[in-house]
Amino acid sequence: MTERKPRYRDVRAGSNILRTAVWHGEGKGKATARPLLFFNGIGANIELIAPLAEALTDRDIIAFDAPGVGGSAAAGIPYRPWHLARMAAAILDELGYDEVDVMGVSWGGAMAQQFAFQFGARVHRLILCATSAGSLMVPGNPKALMKLAHPRRYMDPAYLMKHFEMLYGDETAEAPDHSSRLRAPTMRGYFYQLLAGIGWTSVPFLPFLKQPTLVLAGDNDQIVPLINGRFLAQIIPGARLEIVKGGHLFLVSRASEVIPLIRDFLDEAPQPRPFAARPRRAASSAAAPFAVKMAD
Repeated sequence: MTERKPRYRDVRAGSNILRTAVWHGEGKGKATARPLLFFNGIGANIELIAPLAEALTDRDIIAFDAPGVGGSAAAGIPYRPWHLARMAAAILDELGYDEVDVMGVSWGGAMAQQFAFQFGARVHRLILCATSAGSLMVPGNPKALMKLAHPRRYMDPAYLMKHFEMLYGDETAEAPDHSSRLRAPTMRGYFYQLLAGIGWTSVPFLPFLKQPTLVLAGDNDQIVPLINGRFLAQIIPGARLEIVKGGHLFLVSRASEVIPLIRDFLDEAPQPRPFAARPRRAASSAAAPFAVKMAD
C-alpha cells in the first residue's frame, strides 16, 4: 500500500500567505466523502496530522500552517480567532470547497469552535479534540503549562523526549515518530498564537452551535484536563463526549482507538438539525393564504 501524499500550495488569505496541504480522497469510482478541514495545535505544522490523513483515505483532508508556523510566513500584526477563521474560509474558497466537516486539536480546537460559529453554514459536523472553551477553561498542570509557553519542544528533540510524558501525559513510545515530523515555528508566529487566545472564550456562542459535535478528551491530559471536555459536551447542544485513555496527544498515542471513533462519527447518517423543516401539513382553506413552504 503506497503512502498517500499531500499536495502543497501557498494560498493568499487576506494579507497572509499560508502553506496549505490537501490529501485527496480515494473514492474508488465513487464520490469521496465530505472533506475534512483540520485546525492544528499551537506551533504545530501540517506534517503532524499525516497519520490521521493517511487513515481517512475516503475523503479530502485540508490543513494549513498558521502564520509563522511550518511553511507559512509570520503575520505582520497580531490576529484574533475570528481573523484566523476568515483565513480558513479564504483557503476553502480558493481550493473550491463549500461545505466541510471540521476538526480541531488543542489550540486548533478553539479555532474550530470559532469557525463553526462564524461560518456555520459551511460546517456539517464538528470534532473537538483535547480542547477547551478558551479563557474560562480549567487550567492544566502548571509545570506543563510553563513549558508550553515556549516553543522549545519544537526546536530541541532531546528536550521534547525528556519532558514528553510530563508535557502531554502520554507514554514516550510515540515521541520519536512525533518528533520526526516537527518543524519549528518562528518565535513571533508562536507568540501571536498565544496572544490570539488571550481573553477569547467560546462560552457565549456554544449553546447556539447546530452542528452534530463529537468531543474527544484524554483522561490524563496535563494541558487541557478532562473536565474541559465534559464542559464542552454539556454546553454544546446534543454533543457527544468520548473519554480516551491517554494524555494530550491521544490522537497520536491512541490512534488505533480514536480514529475509528472519528470515522464512525463522520460517516453517520445525517441527523435533523435544530429547527429543521418538517413536511408541511395540508393547510385549511382559511389558513392557506398564510402557508409558507420551509426550505430543507
